Amino acid sequence: MAENVQEQAITFETALKVADESVFTKHKRHLKNIEVAVLRGALQGQKYDQIAAECDYAPEYIKHDVGPKLWQILSSSLGEKVSKTNLMAVLAQKASEKFKIEDYSSFSSPQSSVYNPQSLELESPVGLIPLDSNFYVERPPVEARCYDEITRPGALIRIKAPSQMGKTSLMVRILAHAKQQNHREVRTVALSLQRAERSIFNDLDKFLRWFCAAITRKLQLPHKVEDYWSETFGSKSNCTAYFEDCLLPDIHGVLVLALDQVEEVFLHPEIADDFFTLLRSWYEEAAYGDSGNPLWQNFRLVIVHSTEVYIPLDINKSPFNVGLAIELQAFTYQQVFNLAQLYMINLSEAELSELMQLVDGHPYLIQQALYHLAQEDLSLKQLIQTAATDAGIYSNHLHRHLRSLQEHPQLAAAYEEVIHSSNPVELEQILAFKLHSMGLVKLQGNHVISSCELYRHYFEEALRSNATGKYVDA
Repeated sequence: MAENVQEQAITFETALKVADESVFTKHKRHLKNIEVAVLRGALQGQKYDQIAAECDYAPEYIKHDVGPKLWQILSSSLGEKVSKTNLMAVLAQKASEKFKIEDYSSFSSPQSSVYNPQSLELESPVGLIPLDSNFYVERPPVEARCYDEITRPGALIRIKAPSQMGKTSLMVRILAHAKQQNHREVRTVALSLQRAERSIFNDLDKFLRWFCAAITRKLQLPHKVEDYWSETFGSKSNCTAYFEDCLLPDIHGVLVLALDQVEEVFLHPEIADDFFTLLRSWYEEAAYGDSGNPLWQNFRLVIVHSTEVYIPLDINKSPFNVGLAIELQAFTYQQVFNLAQLYMINLSEAELSELMQLVDGHPYLIQQALYHLAQEDLSLKQLIQTAATDAGIYSNHLHRHLRSLQEHPQLAAAYEEVIHSSNPVELEQILAFKLHSMGLVKLQGNHVISSCELYRHYFEEALRSNATGKYVDA
Protein backbone atom coordinates (compact mmCIF):
# COMPACT_ATOMS: atom_id res chain seq x y z
CA MET A 1 0.00 0.00 0.00
CA ALA A 2 2.81 2.45 0.89
CA GLU A 3 4.47 1.91 -2.47
CA ASN A 4 1.23 2.77 -4.21
CA VAL A 5 0.93 5.91 -2.13
CA GLN A 6 4.40 7.05 -3.11
CA GLU A 7 3.55 6.58 -6.76
CA GLN A 8 0.43 8.69 -6.40
CA ALA A 9 0.44 12.47 -6.48
CA ILE A 10 -1.32 14.22 -3.62
CA THR A 11 -2.72 17.71 -3.75
CA PHE A 12 -0.84 20.62 -2.26
CA GLU A 13 -3.56 21.08 0.36
CA THR A 14 -3.05 17.55 1.66
CA ALA A 15 0.74 17.78 1.58
CA LEU A 16 0.66 21.12 3.39
CA LYS A 17 -1.83 19.88 5.96
CA VAL A 18 0.40 16.93 6.81
CA ALA A 19 3.56 19.05 6.91
CA ASP A 20 2.06 21.92 8.90
CA GLU A 21 0.34 19.73 11.49
CA SER A 22 3.52 17.69 11.96
CA VAL A 23 5.61 20.83 12.48
CA PHE A 24 3.05 22.26 14.89
CA THR A 25 2.94 19.03 16.91
CA LYS A 26 6.73 18.88 17.20
CA HIS A 27 7.71 22.57 17.37
CA LYS A 28 4.51 24.38 18.43
CA ARG A 29 4.48 26.69 15.44
CA HIS A 30 2.92 26.74 11.97
CA LEU A 31 4.88 26.95 8.76
CA LYS A 32 5.73 30.51 7.74
CA ASN A 33 4.50 32.03 4.47
CA ILE A 34 7.94 31.77 2.84
CA GLU A 35 8.26 28.12 3.96
CA VAL A 36 4.87 27.35 2.42
CA ALA A 37 6.03 28.96 -0.85
CA VAL A 38 9.21 26.84 -0.90
CA LEU A 39 7.20 23.70 -0.09
CA ARG A 40 4.80 24.44 -2.94
CA GLY A 41 7.62 25.07 -5.39
CA ALA A 42 9.48 21.92 -4.37
CA LEU A 43 6.34 19.79 -4.80
CA GLN A 44 5.95 21.28 -8.28
CA GLY A 45 9.53 20.33 -9.14
CA GLN A 46 10.80 23.91 -9.29
CA LYS A 47 14.44 24.84 -8.73
CA TYR A 48 15.36 27.30 -6.00
CA ASP A 49 15.95 30.06 -8.56
CA GLN A 50 12.40 29.62 -9.89
CA ILE A 51 10.91 29.64 -6.40
CA ALA A 52 12.88 32.78 -5.51
CA ALA A 53 11.76 34.54 -8.69
CA GLU A 54 8.09 33.80 -8.04
CA CYS A 55 8.36 34.95 -4.40
CA ASP A 56 10.54 37.95 -5.27
CA TYR A 57 13.31 36.83 -2.91
CA ALA A 58 17.06 36.60 -3.46
CA PRO A 59 17.93 33.09 -4.76
CA GLU A 60 20.75 32.79 -2.19
CA TYR A 61 18.29 33.41 0.66
CA ILE A 62 16.01 30.59 -0.53
CA LYS A 63 18.84 28.20 -1.41
CA HIS A 64 21.10 28.68 1.61
CA ASP A 65 18.68 29.74 4.35
CA VAL A 66 14.98 28.96 3.95
CA GLY A 67 15.32 25.68 2.01
CA PRO A 68 17.85 23.88 4.24
CA LYS A 69 16.08 25.00 7.41
CA LEU A 70 12.73 23.80 6.02
CA TRP A 71 14.05 20.31 5.21
CA GLN A 72 15.64 20.17 8.65
CA ILE A 73 12.45 21.05 10.52
CA LEU A 74 10.37 18.70 8.34
CA SER A 75 12.84 15.88 8.98
CA SER A 76 12.59 16.30 12.74
CA SER A 77 8.80 16.66 12.59
CA LEU A 78 8.09 13.73 10.27
CA GLY A 79 10.62 11.37 11.82
CA GLU A 80 12.69 10.69 8.72
CA LYS A 81 15.14 12.45 6.43
CA VAL A 82 13.35 14.87 4.08
CA SER A 83 14.81 16.52 0.98
CA LYS A 84 13.50 18.08 -2.22
CA THR A 85 13.82 14.75 -4.03
CA ASN A 86 11.83 12.56 -1.61
CA LEU A 87 9.44 15.21 -0.30
CA MET A 88 6.34 14.03 -2.19
CA ALA A 89 6.92 10.38 -1.30
CA VAL A 90 7.37 11.08 2.40
CA LEU A 91 4.32 13.35 2.63
CA ALA A 92 2.17 10.89 0.64
CA GLN A 93 3.20 8.09 2.98
CA LYS A 94 2.41 10.18 6.06
CA ALA A 95 -0.92 11.21 4.52
CA SER A 96 -1.92 7.58 4.02
CA GLU A 97 -1.01 6.77 7.62
CA LYS A 98 -2.81 9.82 8.98
CA PHE A 99 -6.02 9.74 6.96
CA LYS A 100 -6.14 5.98 6.19
CA ILE A 101 -7.44 6.72 2.72
CA GLU A 102 -7.70 3.74 0.38
CA ASP A 103 -8.66 5.65 -2.76
CA TYR A 104 -5.57 7.81 -3.20
CA SER A 105 -6.81 9.17 -6.49
CA SER A 106 -9.20 11.31 -4.45
CA PHE A 107 -6.18 13.40 -3.50
CA SER A 108 -5.62 14.37 -7.12
CA SER A 109 -8.73 16.44 -7.73
CA PRO A 110 -7.92 20.04 -8.64
CA GLN A 111 -8.15 22.37 -5.65
CA SER A 112 -7.13 25.86 -4.69
CA SER A 113 -3.45 26.03 -3.71
CA VAL A 114 -4.14 28.04 -0.55
CA TYR A 115 -4.16 26.24 2.77
CA ASN A 116 -6.68 27.05 5.49
CA PRO A 117 -5.30 25.48 8.70
CA GLN A 118 -8.22 24.50 10.87
CA SER A 119 -6.14 24.69 14.03
CA LEU A 120 -5.09 28.30 13.44
CA GLU A 121 -6.03 30.48 16.40
CA LEU A 122 -7.24 33.99 15.64
CA GLU A 123 -5.24 36.85 17.15
CA SER A 124 -6.66 40.27 17.89
CA PRO A 125 -4.86 42.43 15.31
CA VAL A 126 -3.75 45.24 17.62
CA GLY A 127 -0.17 46.45 17.83
CA LEU A 128 2.87 44.29 17.25
CA ILE A 129 2.33 41.03 15.36
CA PRO A 130 4.10 38.31 17.43
CA LEU A 131 7.16 36.61 15.99
CA ASP A 132 5.43 33.23 15.86
CA SER A 133 2.26 34.58 14.27
CA ASN A 134 1.02 33.05 11.05
CA PHE A 135 -0.71 36.34 10.22
CA TYR A 136 2.42 38.37 9.56
CA VAL A 137 2.44 39.32 5.87
CA GLU A 138 5.86 39.39 4.26
CA ARG A 139 6.44 42.06 1.62
CA PRO A 140 9.19 40.65 -0.62
CA PRO A 141 11.97 41.51 -1.06
CA VAL A 142 11.90 43.70 2.09
CA GLU A 143 12.51 41.02 4.72
CA ALA A 144 15.24 39.24 2.76
CA ARG A 145 17.12 42.49 2.15
CA CYS A 146 16.90 43.47 5.82
CA TYR A 147 17.97 40.03 7.05
CA ASP A 148 20.98 40.10 4.76
CA GLU A 149 21.95 43.67 5.67
CA ILE A 150 21.76 43.26 9.45
CA THR A 151 24.50 40.60 9.34
CA ARG A 152 27.01 43.07 7.86
CA PRO A 153 29.46 44.95 10.11
CA GLY A 154 28.40 48.58 10.47
CA ALA A 155 24.92 47.96 9.07
CA LEU A 156 22.32 50.76 9.14
CA ILE A 157 18.70 50.04 8.18
CA ARG A 158 16.14 52.85 7.95
CA ILE A 159 12.47 51.80 8.01
CA LYS A 160 9.89 54.44 7.12
CA ALA A 161 6.11 54.17 6.82
CA PRO A 162 2.99 55.87 8.19
CA SER A 163 1.44 54.80 11.47
CA GLN A 164 0.26 51.17 11.82
CA MET A 165 1.86 49.94 8.59
CA GLY A 166 3.92 47.21 10.29
CA LYS A 167 7.22 48.98 10.96
CA THR A 168 7.71 47.66 14.49
CA SER A 169 6.66 44.14 13.51
CA LEU A 170 9.36 44.18 10.82
CA MET A 171 11.88 45.66 13.27
CA VAL A 172 11.49 42.84 15.81
CA ARG A 173 11.91 40.26 13.05
CA ILE A 174 15.15 41.89 11.98
CA LEU A 175 16.37 41.72 15.58
CA ALA A 176 15.30 38.08 15.87
CA HIS A 177 17.15 37.23 12.65
CA ALA A 178 20.28 38.99 13.93
CA LYS A 179 20.20 36.80 17.04
CA GLN A 180 20.18 33.65 14.91
CA GLN A 181 23.73 34.28 13.68
CA ASN A 182 25.43 31.39 15.40
CA HIS A 183 29.05 32.34 14.78
CA ARG A 184 29.14 34.98 17.55
CA GLU A 185 27.24 36.53 20.46
CA VAL A 186 24.59 39.06 19.39
CA ARG A 187 22.80 41.38 21.82
CA THR A 188 19.79 43.35 20.65
CA VAL A 189 18.12 46.43 22.10
CA ALA A 190 14.77 47.85 20.93
CA LEU A 191 14.26 51.35 22.28
CA SER A 192 11.15 53.45 21.61
CA LEU A 193 11.89 57.15 21.86
CA GLN A 194 8.28 57.68 22.91
CA ARG A 195 9.32 56.25 26.29
CA ALA A 196 11.34 59.38 27.11
CA GLU A 197 9.59 62.11 29.06
CA ARG A 198 8.86 65.21 27.02
CA SER A 199 11.08 67.44 29.17
CA ILE A 200 14.15 65.32 28.37
CA PHE A 201 13.98 66.33 24.70
CA ASN A 202 14.61 69.96 25.61
CA ASP A 203 18.23 69.40 26.65
CA LEU A 204 20.83 67.36 24.75
CA ASP A 205 22.80 66.39 27.85
CA LYS A 206 19.69 65.09 29.64
CA PHE A 207 18.54 63.26 26.53
CA LEU A 208 21.86 61.48 25.92
CA ARG A 209 22.15 60.51 29.60
CA TRP A 210 18.66 58.99 29.38
CA PHE A 211 19.60 57.35 26.08
CA CYS A 212 22.69 55.64 27.55
CA ALA A 213 20.88 54.67 30.77
CA ALA A 214 17.93 53.16 28.88
CA ILE A 215 20.21 51.03 26.68
CA THR A 216 22.22 49.92 29.71
CA ARG A 217 19.03 48.81 31.45
CA LYS A 218 17.86 46.91 28.36
CA LEU A 219 21.21 45.08 28.25
CA GLN A 220 20.92 44.36 32.00
CA LEU A 221 24.37 45.81 32.60
CA PRO A 222 25.48 47.76 35.69
CA HIS A 223 24.44 51.42 35.57
CA LYS A 224 27.66 53.44 35.09
CA VAL A 225 26.49 56.47 33.14
CA GLU A 226 27.48 58.98 35.82
CA ASP A 227 30.91 57.37 36.16
CA TYR A 228 31.65 57.90 32.47
CA TRP A 229 30.11 61.37 32.13
CA SER A 230 32.75 64.08 32.34
CA GLU A 231 32.21 67.82 32.55
CA THR A 232 35.43 68.27 30.57
CA PHE A 233 33.89 66.90 27.38
CA GLY A 234 30.62 67.63 25.60
CA SER A 235 27.55 65.45 25.72
CA LYS A 236 28.21 63.77 22.37
CA SER A 237 31.78 62.90 23.34
CA ASN A 238 30.58 61.52 26.67
CA CYS A 239 27.93 59.40 24.96
CA THR A 240 30.43 58.04 22.42
CA ALA A 241 32.96 57.28 25.17
CA TYR A 242 30.27 55.43 27.15
CA PHE A 243 29.63 53.15 24.17
CA GLU A 244 33.35 52.64 23.51
CA ASP A 245 34.48 52.12 27.10
CA CYS A 246 31.45 50.48 28.69
CA LEU A 247 28.73 49.06 26.44
CA LEU A 248 30.61 47.63 23.45
CA PRO A 249 33.37 45.97 25.50
CA ASP A 250 30.97 44.53 28.10
CA ILE A 251 28.68 42.69 25.68
CA HIS A 252 31.56 40.67 24.15
CA GLY A 253 29.97 40.55 20.74
CA VAL A 254 27.64 42.39 18.36
CA LEU A 255 25.23 45.11 19.53
CA VAL A 256 22.17 45.70 17.34
CA LEU A 257 20.37 48.87 18.42
CA ALA A 258 16.87 49.52 17.04
CA LEU A 259 15.42 52.98 17.63
CA ASP A 260 11.65 53.14 17.17
CA GLN A 261 9.47 56.28 16.95
CA VAL A 262 12.47 58.40 15.94
CA GLU A 263 10.12 61.09 14.62
CA GLU A 264 9.79 62.22 18.25
CA VAL A 265 13.20 63.88 17.85
CA PHE A 266 12.04 65.78 14.74
CA LEU A 267 9.80 67.83 17.02
CA HIS A 268 12.81 69.11 18.99
CA PRO A 269 15.28 70.92 16.73
CA GLU A 270 17.27 71.96 19.80
CA ILE A 271 18.63 68.40 20.07
CA ALA A 272 17.84 66.88 16.66
CA ASP A 273 20.88 68.10 14.73
CA ASP A 274 23.36 66.96 17.40
CA PHE A 275 21.68 63.59 17.98
CA PHE A 276 21.44 62.66 14.32
CA THR A 277 24.98 63.87 13.66
CA LEU A 278 26.07 61.55 16.48
CA LEU A 279 24.29 58.55 14.91
CA ARG A 280 25.87 59.34 11.55
CA SER A 281 29.34 59.48 13.13
CA TRP A 282 28.79 56.06 14.75
CA TYR A 283 27.67 54.62 11.44
CA GLU A 284 30.80 55.89 9.72
CA GLU A 285 33.03 54.54 12.48
CA ALA A 286 31.24 51.18 12.33
CA ALA A 287 31.28 50.97 8.54
CA TYR A 288 34.69 52.46 7.78
CA GLY A 289 36.68 52.22 11.04
CA ASP A 290 37.57 55.91 10.97
CA SER A 291 38.21 56.07 14.75
CA GLY A 292 40.62 53.18 14.80
CA ASN A 293 38.47 51.45 17.42
CA PRO A 294 37.55 48.00 16.03
CA LEU A 295 34.71 47.61 18.54
CA TRP A 296 32.53 49.89 16.40
CA GLN A 297 32.38 47.17 13.74
CA ASN A 298 30.27 45.24 16.25
CA PHE A 299 27.65 48.02 16.20
CA ARG A 300 24.58 47.87 13.95
CA LEU A 301 21.72 50.32 13.86
CA VAL A 302 18.03 50.20 12.87
CA ILE A 303 16.12 53.50 12.68
CA VAL A 304 12.31 53.43 12.48
CA HIS A 305 10.21 56.51 11.79
CA SER A 306 6.78 57.37 10.44
CA THR A 307 7.36 60.57 8.50
CA GLU A 308 9.77 62.36 6.21
CA VAL A 309 12.66 64.20 7.81
CA TYR A 310 11.35 67.77 7.75
CA ILE A 311 14.12 69.34 9.84
CA PRO A 312 17.20 70.85 8.14
CA LEU A 313 20.17 68.45 8.39
CA ASP A 314 23.59 68.70 6.76
CA ILE A 315 23.63 66.03 4.06
CA ASN A 316 27.09 64.95 5.19
CA LYS A 317 26.00 64.60 8.82
CA SER A 318 22.60 62.96 8.44
CA PRO A 319 21.91 59.24 9.02
CA PHE A 320 18.90 59.51 6.71
CA ASN A 321 20.81 59.34 3.43
CA VAL A 322 23.07 56.35 4.16
CA GLY A 323 22.53 52.65 4.78
CA LEU A 324 19.60 50.56 3.54
CA ALA A 325 16.37 52.53 3.11
CA ILE A 326 13.10 50.59 3.46
CA GLU A 327 9.72 52.21 2.86
CA LEU A 328 6.83 49.88 3.69
CA GLN A 329 3.92 49.90 1.28
CA ALA A 330 0.28 48.91 1.67
CA PHE A 331 -0.70 45.29 1.08
CA THR A 332 -1.25 44.29 -2.51
CA TYR A 333 -4.44 42.67 -3.79
CA GLN A 334 -2.70 39.26 -3.80
CA GLN A 335 -1.37 39.68 -0.26
CA VAL A 336 -4.85 40.54 1.03
CA PHE A 337 -6.29 37.54 -0.82
CA ASN A 338 -3.69 35.22 0.74
CA LEU A 339 -4.27 36.70 4.20
CA ALA A 340 -8.03 36.22 3.84
CA GLN A 341 -7.39 32.54 3.10
CA LEU A 342 -5.34 32.26 6.30
CA TYR A 343 -8.33 33.68 8.17
CA MET A 344 -10.42 31.02 6.36
CA ILE A 345 -12.46 33.68 4.60
CA ASN A 346 -13.49 33.11 0.98
CA LEU A 347 -13.98 36.49 -0.68
CA SER A 348 -15.09 36.80 -4.27
CA GLU A 349 -13.11 39.03 -6.58
CA ALA A 350 -15.83 41.69 -6.32
CA GLU A 351 -15.88 41.51 -2.50
CA LEU A 352 -12.11 41.78 -2.30
CA SER A 353 -12.19 44.78 -4.62
CA GLU A 354 -14.80 46.43 -2.37
CA LEU A 355 -12.61 45.92 0.69
CA MET A 356 -9.52 47.22 -1.10
CA GLN A 357 -11.41 50.27 -2.31
CA LEU A 358 -12.49 51.03 1.26
CA VAL A 359 -9.09 50.75 3.02
CA ASP A 360 -6.64 50.56 0.09
CA GLY A 361 -4.55 47.72 1.53
CA HIS A 362 -3.69 49.52 4.80
CA PRO A 363 -2.23 46.65 6.90
CA TYR A 364 -3.94 47.50 10.20
CA LEU A 365 -7.31 48.21 8.60
CA ILE A 366 -7.14 45.02 6.52
CA GLN A 367 -6.21 42.89 9.54
CA GLN A 368 -9.09 44.39 11.55
CA ALA A 369 -11.58 43.67 8.77
CA LEU A 370 -10.48 40.06 8.25
CA TYR A 371 -10.38 39.36 11.98
CA HIS A 372 -13.97 40.52 12.49
CA LEU A 373 -15.16 38.68 9.38
CA ALA A 374 -13.47 35.50 10.62
CA GLN A 375 -15.15 35.94 14.01
CA GLU A 376 -18.45 36.17 12.11
CA ASP A 377 -19.29 39.36 13.99
CA LEU A 378 -20.76 40.77 10.80
CA SER A 379 -20.91 40.29 7.06
CA LEU A 380 -18.68 42.13 4.60
CA LYS A 381 -21.71 44.12 3.45
CA GLN A 382 -22.42 45.22 7.04
CA LEU A 383 -18.74 46.01 7.62
CA ILE A 384 -18.58 48.29 4.59
CA GLN A 385 -21.90 49.97 5.34
CA THR A 386 -20.92 50.85 8.92
CA ALA A 387 -17.14 51.30 8.47
CA ALA A 388 -17.15 55.10 8.39
CA THR A 389 -19.59 55.47 11.29
CA ASP A 390 -19.25 55.40 15.06
CA ALA A 391 -21.02 52.02 15.03
CA GLY A 392 -18.36 50.41 12.83
CA ILE A 393 -15.34 48.26 13.69
CA TYR A 394 -12.97 51.20 13.09
CA SER A 395 -14.65 53.62 15.50
CA ASN A 396 -11.86 53.69 18.12
CA HIS A 397 -9.21 54.05 15.43
CA LEU A 398 -11.09 56.90 13.77
CA HIS A 399 -11.77 58.63 17.10
CA ARG A 400 -8.03 58.65 17.90
CA HIS A 401 -7.28 60.36 14.60
CA LEU A 402 -10.12 62.81 15.15
CA ARG A 403 -8.79 63.75 18.59
CA SER A 404 -5.39 64.47 17.07
CA LEU A 405 -6.95 66.68 14.41
CA GLN A 406 -9.08 68.49 16.98
CA GLU A 407 -5.96 69.20 19.05
CA HIS A 408 -4.17 70.63 16.00
CA PRO A 409 -6.57 72.91 14.09
CA GLN A 410 -4.01 73.59 11.33
CA LEU A 411 -3.81 69.88 10.59
CA ALA A 412 -7.61 69.59 10.63
CA ALA A 413 -7.99 72.50 8.21
CA ALA A 414 -5.34 71.05 5.91
CA TYR A 415 -6.95 67.62 5.87
CA GLU A 416 -10.39 69.09 5.31
CA GLU A 417 -8.99 70.79 2.21
CA VAL A 418 -7.65 67.44 1.01
CA ILE A 419 -10.84 65.42 1.43
CA HIS A 420 -13.01 68.09 -0.20
CA SER A 421 -10.83 68.27 -3.31
CA SER A 422 -11.18 65.96 -6.28
CA ASN A 423 -7.54 66.65 -7.23
CA PRO A 424 -4.23 66.29 -5.35
CA VAL A 425 -3.65 69.24 -3.00
CA GLU A 426 -0.41 71.08 -2.30
CA LEU A 427 0.05 71.70 1.43
CA GLU A 428 2.70 73.31 3.58
CA GLN A 429 5.45 70.68 3.79
CA ILE A 430 5.34 70.05 7.55
CA LEU A 431 1.54 69.68 7.52
CA ALA A 432 1.76 67.22 4.61
CA PHE A 433 4.41 65.16 6.39
CA LYS A 434 2.47 65.07 9.66
CA LEU A 435 -0.74 63.97 7.94
CA HIS A 436 1.27 61.34 6.09
CA SER A 437 2.83 60.07 9.33
CA MET A 438 -0.70 59.58 10.69
CA GLY A 439 -1.55 57.60 7.58
CA LEU A 440 -4.31 60.00 6.52
CA VAL A 441 -2.77 61.05 3.21
CA LYS A 442 -0.56 59.71 0.45
CA LEU A 443 2.27 61.80 -0.92
CA GLN A 444 2.30 62.45 -4.64
CA GLY A 445 5.34 64.58 -5.29
CA ASN A 446 4.64 67.93 -3.64
CA HIS A 447 0.91 67.15 -3.40
CA VAL A 448 -1.23 64.83 -1.26
CA ILE A 449 -4.47 62.88 -1.58
CA SER A 450 -6.60 61.15 1.05
CA SER A 451 -5.12 57.70 1.66
CA CYS A 452 -8.40 55.76 1.48
CA GLU A 453 -12.16 56.10 1.13
CA LEU A 454 -12.75 55.13 4.78
CA TYR A 455 -10.98 58.28 5.99
CA ARG A 456 -12.55 60.49 3.35
CA HIS A 457 -16.10 59.40 4.22
CA TYR A 458 -15.64 59.56 7.99
CA PHE A 459 -13.82 62.88 8.22
CA GLU A 460 -16.06 64.66 5.74
CA GLU A 461 -18.80 64.41 8.35
CA ALA A 462 -16.65 64.47 11.51
CA LEU A 463 -14.71 67.61 10.59
CA ARG A 464 -17.90 69.33 9.46
CA SER A 465 -19.41 68.57 12.89
CA ASN A 466 -16.20 69.78 14.48
CA ALA A 467 -16.45 73.10 12.66
CA THR A 468 -19.99 73.62 13.99
CA GLY A 469 -18.92 72.79 17.55
CA LYS A 470 -20.28 69.22 17.64
CA TYR A 471 -17.26 67.33 18.94
CA VAL A 472 -17.21 63.59 18.93
CA ASP A 473 -17.01 62.10 22.43
CA ALA A 474 -14.17 59.66 21.90
